[in-house]
Amino acid sequence: MSGSLPEPVLAFLRAHGLLAEGETPQAEPLPGGVSSEIWRVGLRGRSIVVKRALARLRVAERWEAPVARNRYEWRWMRVADAAVPGCVPRLLAAGEDLFAMEDLGALPLWKHELRDGRIEPAFAHAVGARLAAIHGATAGRAEVAREFATDDNFRALRLEPYLEATARRHPRHAAALAALAARTAATRRALVHGDVSPKNILVGARGPVFLDAECAWYGDPAFDLAFCLNHLLLKCRWKPQHAPRYLECFDALRAGYLEAVGWEPAAALEARAATLLPALLLARVDGKSPVEYLVRDEDKDAVRRVAAGLLERPPAALADVIAAWRGS
Repeated sequence: MSGSLPEPVLAFLRAHGLLAEGETPQAEPLPGGVSSEIWRVGLRGRSIVVKRALARLRVAERWEAPVARNRYEWRWMRVADAAVPGCVPRLLAAGEDLFAMEDLGALPLWKHELRDGRIEPAFAHAVGARLAAIHGATAGRAEVAREFATDDNFRALRLEPYLEATARRHPRHAAALAALAARTAATRRALVHGDVSPKNILVGARGPVFLDAECAWYGDPAFDLAFCLNHLLLKCRWKPQHAPRYLECFDALRAGYLEAVGWEPAAALEARAATLLPALLLARVDGKSPVEYLVRDEDKDAVRRVAAGLLERPPAALADVIAAWRGS
């Protein structure tokens, strides 16, 4: 490890008994996406991870979000662990804009496994099943809805940079995107993670481990399902040699999730996910946070064509999305 921590982070660790007075640990900055600073910190024979939210996200366009989202991420992890023990790292301490958790650095990221051809549909099925278990454990719970009434955060982190920003770039589809944003904002069924992506899922010995829940919100669980399935489609353009296996994972995750839906009709939830999915496809090309791995214009244009067709002729089920994708 090399480098040092900012003084507020050191003060936080001392205040929570994780760091002795006068001790100055070495810290290694970790990749934190666009929204946070993350460090691996060595402490008395062990290492932990400390995460601090950024007020201004590291993207090309101006994108700001309240740092209070940090405490909601901590709370999401606590609630999720109660629903599915072991589905998040062990939590150690929390402050206003940062928290500490155990270091699970030896576990591979699902994104890297998918990239490198270690593609297991059974793991995708487990992701869907665990996600549905968290949604099911929180569905219809008024106290959870009150605790995660984070509409402003979710709009700043998801609806505005994804759907609204994309609508500004695609006037032809602006009405459809606005309607999807409004429907998502108004649907409140369960506790939503908001960033269920392969980059935020570790491959644990006992199943998926979820990270980065700073978009946590009590809202539409279909958003989580569509958000993760979206990445499996996009990766078909990134690594076309693995496309058939990515689509197997799509089907496995969909099945693992929908088989466990009991809080509402599964077909209704699937329909919301299916209509939201093309909007998210377009957003990851032309929104404020495009995926970094699609760099060729021909790949971006292919995604745009599929998304545009599905926005103009909304799919009734996820099978319709796959059919359109296969035909592109």
